Amino acid sequence: MPLTHRPRPRLRPRAAALLAPAVCVCLLAASAPATPLGVGDRLFPYLGNPGYDVASYDLSFTYSGSNREPLRAVTTIDAWTTADLDRVNLDFAHGTVESVRVDGEPATFTQAGDDLVVTPEDPLPEGSLARITVRHTSDPVPARGQDGGWVRTADGLAMANQADAAHLVFPCNDHPSDKARFTIRITAPDGYTAVANGPPAGVHRAGGATTWTYRSRHPMATELAQVSVGRSSVRHREGPHGLPVRDVVPARDRERLEPWLRRTPEQIAWMESKVGPYPFETYGLLVADAGTGFELETQTLSLFEKGLFTGAAYPKWYVESVMVHELSHQWFGDSVTPRTWSDVWLNEGHATWYEALYAQEKAGKPMETRMKAAYAASDRWRAAGGPPALPKPPTPGRKISIFRPNVYDGAALVLYALRQEIGRPDFERLERAWVRYHRDSTATTEDFERLAAEISGRDLSGFFKAWLYGERTPPMPGHPDWKPAAPAAASTAASTAAPAAAHAE
Repeated sequence: MPLTHRPRPRLRPRAAALLAPAVCVCLLAASAPATPLGVGDRLFPYLGNPGYDVASYDLSFTYSGSNREPLRAVTTIDAWTTADLDRVNLDFAHGTVESVRVDGEPATFTQAGDDLVVTPEDPLPEGSLARITVRHTSDPVPARGQDGGWVRTADGLAMANQADAAHLVFPCNDHPSDKARFTIRITAPDGYTAVANGPPAGVHRAGGATTWTYRSRHPMATELAQVSVGRSSVRHREGPHGLPVRDVVPARDRERLEPWLRRTPEQIAWMESKVGPYPFETYGLLVADAGTGFELETQTLSLFEKGLFTGAAYPKWYVESVMVHELSHQWFGDSVTPRTWSDVWLNEGHATWYEALYAQEKAGKPMETRMKAAYAASDRWRAAGGPPALPKPPTPGRKISIFRPNVYDGAALVLYALRQEIGRPDFERLERAWVRYHRDSTATTEDFERLAAEISGRDLSGFFKAWLYGERTPPMPGHPDWKPAAPAAASTAASTAAPAAAHAE
């Protein structure tokens, strides 16, 4: 998902560009049995679907007041077809479908694996805009063997859809290659507050319930969607250049959390000084009273567990660096999104980089010390999880297990080596150009390699091949004394090199 030297990219590269040949040939034939499809992602081969490019989602959820009861929901998808389609496969796996309409007409549907397979009354020709409306339920109680999607909090719900769990919440094309705009409506009983990605677009109260509407102005990957409903307080403040900053916190904890929340505007200004203007129309923290074990960079509204701020386990500098990790994802991962999940090192490596740089500049925690420890552990990380740009597939039953140290500090180590190789001025130009060229789009590791070569004026193919794909960690430019640790020692080094990996996604 690196930014490249090419002209400003299309708003949303077609998901069809990812199609593996074995998947492509399965598109049509309505008489054949319905089968699950995918866009051929190396790590998640059945994630996403070929044949169309989503333009927008309109999601409506009705919350009863109990986070153990299914929500009533309506999902409307506007999509451009990229092939002639007798059927449309949507990713959806954890709810009951009541009806489906295509362009206003009833359509038949069936389940095939994690796919909802829709057969419209008339085939959809290539190049047409289709509207698919699905009435369904959305179950917040996780099914056996499924993780992600709805997160049940002490007083309601939030979402954690990374990497492949949005389709446990709503029908979608659940792959980051197909970004789209979102409108989200949440209806809840009076006394609850609902917030979602993007700025507010209306509030309607009737019959003891309130409906909140939010509408994004920038395309978003499904894994970054966020909905919060609970007995919450929404705190407003101003960021750089008048940026609206809104935080969503448990109402009873608002004063306790305020010292942390007020740090956000300065952190945004710090990130802008490194990589350029904040890419969206709002930002803020969603602090959930839940035990997730991680934080998540949902677009414009990053998810944090309350215990990170209220517990005594972490020093102040560490908590602030985790806040910056998720903030930096708004540029790296949200605005510039990986085209495949093998490109996830570009998200997490950059977020870890700015997390560590912030700790160095604000708390005196040397970047070099952390990178040296990461270097010592890197061979072990590569053996366990694969090289940074060639991660091993997720552990069965644990889809988020692609988020291993090799794509956090292991990937930040690649960026450190690149800065050593091309020099700080070119590296900083590369970072700014990356987020500027690929804003609101998707990009790949190859794009990042090309841009780095263009900006530095050097052939970096050998450097990237070794650092991104090698089984062993190459020598560190400028540090010939750095050595990989022995396996036992590397285990200790790993615990010091990636302090935030357990908390930041």
